[in-house]
Amino acid sequence: MHNGGPLDAIKSFIKTTLIGGVIVLLPIGILIIVFRWIFGLVQSAIRPLTNMVMARSEMREIIAVLLVLGIIIGACFIIGLIVRTQFGRFLHEQLETRILRIAPGYRLIRETVMQFLGNRASPFGQVAYVQLFGSDTLALAFITERHDNGWISVFVPTGPNPTSGNIFHLDGRWVHEVQHPVEDVMRSIISCGAGSAPIMAKLDITRLLPPPPVKLS
Repeated sequence: MHNGGPLDAIKSFIKTTLIGGVIVLLPIGILIIVFRWIFGLVQSAIRPLTNMVMARSEMREIIAVLLVLGIIIGACFIIGLIVRTQFGRFLHEQLETRILRIAPGYRLIRETVMQFLGNRASPFGQVAYVQLFGSDTLALAFITERHDNGWISVFVPTGPNPTSGNIFHLDGRWVHEVQHPVEDVMRSIISCGAGSAPIMAKLDITRLLPPPPVKLS
């Protein structure tokens, strides 16, 4: 059997070394590109203000951008202080009720921002197995909302793309929560079920309900 010579060893060394370098540099490069893209968006959004500052002074553009960003951050801090007061909360509630909630899409944008900033629980923070249609079949799902009547809304993703799936509203009896890291669950979905054994191990099968009896006509 041919075990390969020095040339094969050199080729393997070059290949693994090159791949190792790509693994290190590629995420850093992508991160830099994303940050540049975000900074470009912010810079374009505040350009009217930076142009105004530059027109009134001899500042360079980057200094003007940083100054405007500092002013915006300071304004957010001051508004946050005002909203923490009873009078500020009253004004904010009145503003939302009478003006902002009339604007199309405002509520969706507000909820998204609240979740992004961590002021609301993530809709994909709780994992569960659900018995769809009252059967023995289990589907891996994420709890998205709980209702006062005991029902639960869940999102059942499809593999290998976890961003697509179906929404179901179930009686809480058919929803069985499991404590498992969301990252591992996502990897299992992307792998079309591979690696689901540790998730299934967290499920208490004694809680599963038998399907309702079939009514004979």
